[in-house]
Amino acid sequence: MVSWHRGRALATEASQDDDADLARFLDAVVDRYGYDLRGYAPASLRRRVQATLRNSGISSLPELERRSLADPALFARVLDSLTVRVSEMFRDPSFFQALRTRVLPLLRAQPRINIWHAGCATGEEVYSTAIVLAEEGLLDRCQIYATDLSPHAVDDARLGVYAAEGLAAFSARYRAAGGTVDLARYVTEAYGRVAFHESLRRNALFFQHDLVGDHLFEAMDLIFCRNVLIYFGRALKELVLTKLCDGIRPGGFLCLGQSEHLSGAGRARFTDFARNERIYQAVPS
Repeated sequence: MVSWHRGRALATEASQDDDADLARFLDAVVDRYGYDLRGYAPASLRRRVQATLRNSGISSLPELERRSLADPALFARVLDSLTVRVSEMFRDPSFFQALRTRVLPLLRAQPRINIWHAGCATGEEVYSTAIVLAEEGLLDRCQIYATDLSPHAVDDARLGVYAAEGLAAFSARYRAAGGTVDLARYVTEAYGRVAFHESLRRNALFFQHDLVGDHLFEAMDLIFCRNVLIYFGRALKELVLTKLCDGIRPGGFLCLGQSEHLSGAGRARFTDFARNERIYQAVPS
């Protein structure tokens, strides 16, 4: 019979071995594919790795490493499972209400409005924004960049096709966000799916982009990076926030998720424009 102390020691050794396997896997991913996930929040990343192993039927992380490094198609599926693809139409309606009534009036004078959805997942938030812009008469003057680390998520976002069963919840949040028409006017429904109209994405570019390793955009009027930073460790969060801050023109806006806050050096460069909605405005130069 293994003593309690011995059992605890064995568990600690196993945990250390798991951490070492994970570190080797993440290093190998950077070397082979260039995606750097090493700064993600460790606890969240471990949970997603375990889920990936269960869903793939692969018994160990070293085996997952070996197979995914040799098979780019497998790695693309692994990347999807390691990165979070969660989005909803008009999530946090009060945020979209503030966008409609407080932010967009200040951008209305701009001849061209540059918008970036960083970490767009499957695109629901992009289409929510496009609907608000269309209703405020601004969509034709906007250039929207919608990006995500996952190429599969970007493909889904570009299509703009979702399960019809979610339309009732979409509509309720749309009305709570200040919408006054039937959300169904923006979609075509068939075979249990709804497709958002092409007019909502005519000024949108969807493409794969790595917030950590790729160059960022400049002179953005409005950046959405909502519910992305919560999956990063502290150092990576500060790095990405700094890069986002550098990409916003003076007077532009940065939008974070409900459980996220602007911190570090970025605090001196922004004011709390809509504190409860986590909307920050860049200090004019």
